[in-house]
Amino acid sequence: MSEDQLEEIILQTINGAVATIPAYLEEINQNKETLKVEDPKEFVYGIVMGMALGMSGAILSAQKEMPTTEDQIKVRDIVYKHIPEIRERIFN
Repeated sequence: MSEDQLEEIILQTINGAVATIPAYLEEINQNKETLKVEDPKEFVYGIVMGMALGMSGAILSAQKEMPTTEDQIKVRDIVYKHIPEIRERIFN
């Protein structure tokens, strides 16, 4: 898989995760007492980052054998490159 294809898959994954932000924020705000969350936006940021990194790795695994360390680093670097956009969508 080319780096451009990998980035496109990761962008699709990030966009899917970002689309869930309003629903997660509402759910967390409704269940603050149960969840014991101090900052719902930071909590959602963790969820979105986990989804982006986890799902991208899973998609990569489905394409071929287990991802190499180099593959995992590429995924991480591509996701990290989009952190400012992710944070803006959550915190603004």
